[in-house]
Amino acid sequence: MLTQLWLLDPIPGWLPVDNPFARLAQAPKHHLADPALAARLLNLDAATLLADSPQRRPHGRAMIGQLFESLVALSLRAYAQTIEADIAHLRTRNADHEIDFIITGPGGRIVALEVKLARTVDDNDVTHLHWLHNKVGDTLADAAIITTGPYAYRRPDGIAVIPATLLGP
Repeated sequence: MLTQLWLLDPIPGWLPVDNPFARLAQAPKHHLADPALAARLLNLDAATLLADSPQRRPHGRAMIGQLFESLVALSLRAYAQTIEADIAHLRTRNADHEIDFIITGPGGRIVALEVKLARTVDDNDVTHLHWLHNKVGDTLADAAIITTGPYAYRRPDGIAVIPATLLGP
């Protein structure tokens, strides 16, 4: 019912045409269409979401990462639709590898995106993106981490780091 009302935005599991993966989970990942609505329904305000003390954040601080990912999902969905691309997520069945978003363009090439609620990116944050590149090779057109940081740049390993504030069509 929530999907029919355009309140719930399911993102399907990615299943490539030439599947080099042994076991991929196909269950959709669900986001509320508007993360501000989710925050309001959970009675979360800015102070609760950003609080440092556990007494002030019964569940607020734990939710901010999920709400940030939902905000990015909302943006990516809109931009992908304008270029007739599909958006999905990748998770192996035993959950040892997960990539937040896989965007597949009309030619079948993909862009892999991870979302991190952090200003900086380290080598641990790009592990799954390198794993995907080893699996699909040149089918991967690009890979990036979307962050809360102030600057966009490309790491020495080729992974782009993009602040969410710079996302656009």
